[in-house]
Amino acid sequence: MQIVCDWECAGALNFFTAAKKKLRAIRLEQSKGRKELKTRREWLQDTQKAFNKFIRTRDATEPCISCNRHHTGQYHAGHYMATSVRPNLRFTEDNVHKQCQPCNTHLSGNLLCYRINLIKKIGQEAVDVLESAPVEKKWTIDELKEIQQKYHKLNKEMI
Repeated sequence: MQIVCDWECAGALNFFTAAKKKLRAIRLEQSKGRKELKTRREWLQDTQKAFNKFIRTRDATEPCISCNRHHTGQYHAGHYMATSVRPNLRFTEDNVHKQCQPCNTHLSGNLLCYRINLIKKIGQEAVDVLESAPVEKKWTIDELKEIQQKYHKLNKEMI
């Protein structure tokens, strides 16, 4: 199993550099395989992460959409129309805004205040469009890949 006689020979033969390159190639091949094995649910989660990061960055200087406060706590990308109710609006930018963790989690979105401030922000007509949107939508993996690439690119541009 011994390829070289000592460390000096290994350095002279560039053994470790070749081993590192081979290991990188193996890891790259494995990561490609993992991407091909990703389920639709995993693509949905990864796309949602990229989208939520974009929303929090876009609204970084704004207060919480529901309580209209700035504070040092955690912020979420809060959906006005929940993804369980309107899955087609999951990646609609008008439907998602920066929301503080207490409003989003403990107050279930604080929707009454959310709606009032949303009307101020995007207008009554846009809110009516969101509220009357059709319910049926199942994102395909190709659509999710496209959306994820779009928001990764936007996130890089905003930094």
